[in-house]
Amino acid sequence: MMPIKVKYFASLREAFGRGDEEVNAASIKTVADVWKQVSNGQPLKANILMAVNLEYVDADHPVQEGDEVAFFPPVTGG
Repeated sequence: MMPIKVKYFASLREAFGRGDEEVNAASIKTVADVWKQVSNGQPLKANILMAVNLEYVDADHPVQEGDEVAFFPPVTGG
C-alpha cells in the first residue's frame, strides 16, 4: 500500500514543525481524515485551504493511497 504524502505551508509548517510527512492510507477516506490523523485531533479551521494533487478541494474530498494532500493557512495580501 502506498502512503499519502502530506505537505504543510507557511505558518502551518512552523506549527507542525515539519514541511511534509507520509501517513498510512489504510484508515483515511477524506482530507478531513488526513487532518485528524496529522493534527492529533485538532479541529480543522474553516479558513485552512486544502489541495489534493495540486487542486483545491473541500474537507470531504476523497483521498486515496498515493495522493498528495497539502494544507495552507489563510492567505492575506494587499
